[in-house]
Amino acid sequence: MATVVDRTLRRTAKVRRNVRRAARGRARLSVFRSSKHIYAQVIDDIKGETLASASSMEKTMREGLKTGANIDAAKAVGKLLAERAAAKGVKEVVFDRGGYLFHGRVKALADAAREGGLKF
Repeated sequence: MATVVDRTLRRTAKVRRNVRRAARGRARLSVFRSSKHIYAQVIDDIKGETLASASSMEKTMREGLKTGANIDAAKAVGKLLAERAAAKGVKEVVFDRGGYLFHGRVKALADAAREGGLKF
C-alpha cells in the first residue's frame, strides 16, 4: 500500500514531466502553498531566473487580507502576479501546480491569473 508521501512524490513527478513536455520555451508559473500563505513565481527555466513573483506575505497583501491561507488571498496573489508578469512582457505560461491538487486555493490563484491576462 502506498503511503501519502509516495502518492505525493508520484503526483509531483507526473506534474513536472507534463510541465516540461508542454513548456516549449514558455515561462513556468509555479505555485507553492503552506498552511498559512500562498506563493507564486513566473520562472524562465532556460535562463534560470525568476521574472515575477507574488505572495500573501508581502506587506501590501497582509494589510488588505484577513489571512494568507484562504481563497481570497490566493485570488489577490494571482491577480498581482499577472500584473507583474504583464509588466515584464510575459503573456503565456505553463502552470506548474507542483503536485498540489487543482482545487481550492491553487485553482483560485490560477483563475485570477487568467483573469489578469496570463494564458495557460
